[in-house]
Amino acid sequence: MTATQPPAADATGRRDGGTPIAERAAAARAALTAWLARPLTSFHLVLAVFGLLTAFGLVMVLSASSVQSYAEDGSSYMVFQRQLLYGAVGLVMFWVGLRLPLRFVRLASPYGVLGCLGLLVAVLTPLGSRINGARSWFTLGSLGSFQPSELAKLALALWGAHVLVAKQPVLHRWRHLLIPVLPVAVLMFALVMLQPDLGTTITMVIVLLALLWFAGAPVALFAVVLGGAAAGALGMAGLASYRSDRIDAFLNPEMADPKGIAYQAHQATFSLADGGWFGAGLGQGHAKWMYLPNAHNDFIFAIIGEELGLIGCLVVLGLFATLTYAGLRIAARNTDPWHRLVAATLTTWLVAQAAINIGYVVGLLPVTGLPLPLISSGGTSLVVTMLVFGLLANLARHEPQAVSALQAHGQGRLARWLGLQQPKPYRPPARAGSAARTAPGRAQSNRAPSGRTQPASGAPQGRATAARGGGTGRATARAAVHHGDRSGTARRGSDGTSARRSTPPSTTQPTTQPTTQPTRQQSTQQSTQRSTQPLTPRSRRW
Repeated sequence: MTATQPPAADATGRRDGGTPIAERAAAARAALTAWLARPLTSFHLVLAVFGLLTAFGLVMVLSASSVQSYAEDGSSYMVFQRQLLYGAVGLVMFWVGLRLPLRFVRLASPYGVLGCLGLLVAVLTPLGSRINGARSWFTLGSLGSFQPSELAKLALALWGAHVLVAKQPVLHRWRHLLIPVLPVAVLMFALVMLQPDLGTTITMVIVLLALLWFAGAPVALFAVVLGGAAAGALGMAGLASYRSDRIDAFLNPEMADPKGIAYQAHQATFSLADGGWFGAGLGQGHAKWMYLPNAHNDFIFAIIGEELGLIGCLVVLGLFATLTYAGLRIAARNTDPWHRLVAATLTTWLVAQAAINIGYVVGLLPVTGLPLPLISSGGTSLVVTMLVFGLLANLARHEPQAVSALQAHGQGRLARWLGLQQPKPYRPPARAGSAARTAPGRAQSNRAPSGRTQPASGAPQGRATAARGGGTGRATARAAVHHGDRSGTARRGSDGTSARRSTPPSTTQPTTQPTTQPTRQQSTQQSTQRSTQPLTPRSRRW
């Protein structure tokens, strides 16, 4: 019986009858790795996520709000038109965040915090408007309304990162780590809770925790902060009956009234169940027909699940997962400590807010009333979120690899059309006292004993101490060698006396300085270069 011969290999090395799946997978993996290694990949990822979430949100707002808009205004497009208007303003803010110099943003962050504190105080006065039980908005007539607490979250992130980076050398002390960031944050929390707005306060707490975490705060500190935050949340829940009722409905869903406090959560669950794998179709959902309150706002994820099914929900989760990767990639690849801390904090804020919104829609968290970033209907939230995406894209352009690529090849046509400035490389600040290390002879010469002539200001330390003679010869020689005077020959002081040699006299010792030894000027330049090397961030997170 003849043995079966193995199939012959083709020109590509694959044998007949084999499947190219493994080869295609390897090729796709190699292509993905090569694309991720490009210098502007982070920038392109942020732009892609921003564009997809914005377009997806506009479509879902049109679908989820059509019935309520027609019932209230006689037109199915009224809410959608307002969302388009806010989106246009948000695109302008995205461009502003992308074009602004980051150094200017950092320097202006203290004034932003002061302005937001003033707005949070003013909204509690009769100047503010009470909507849905909370005095959180300024009404701008026919133009809509403005919610200052959304802008306060961004101001807290930018200013908190500025303070923590400025105090980086002393952050190992709790006093410097917490002051003044924690008192200002607590003041913001209190002003927002007076509106009252528990959802925005929770987001601000997340911003504060992200700042402390990525700045390298010890774990014990988080136990204290989280304990205080939990105690405050429970206290605020006890002050308002509807908050405590929501918590009771979450902890005991079988005992909650399905037509009362648990009505919204139950309707969201029914909507997700009706969607199945592929959904009922875009615009074909039933929950928006007055069954699910706030269908186009806080509970829009339930409409996504009903009309687009599990596949649509996974697409949304995938976009926010991509945002997480892109934001943390920007933070890891940047060298400026402020850029790193801001990118990580802003990413944590957006992703955590999305996680909380999706969590209470699917029943994993109590209902808090936070919008889904870029998807839920909303004015100030949409505009501020677009501004945050603009800042993230700006930070992506300041990665060292991106800066080098843009300087080498120039900016693209779109960047020139948008008027984007050429990013500048990061230059770390020089360490304190580096000037004294580069020219120590000046300070040493000024301490010469009285009665002796002071050497020239530029004289090295060895010459200044050589005039003392006697037992100071060895220290003089060591100082001379340290600062580049390695010849070992005697130096003559300004009073005419000569110091002893640092090495025993030899008849074969050359009288001139070897050419291989560095000169005093070269040694000074090397010391200056060592003192201006980039500082390694203290944070242990990166």
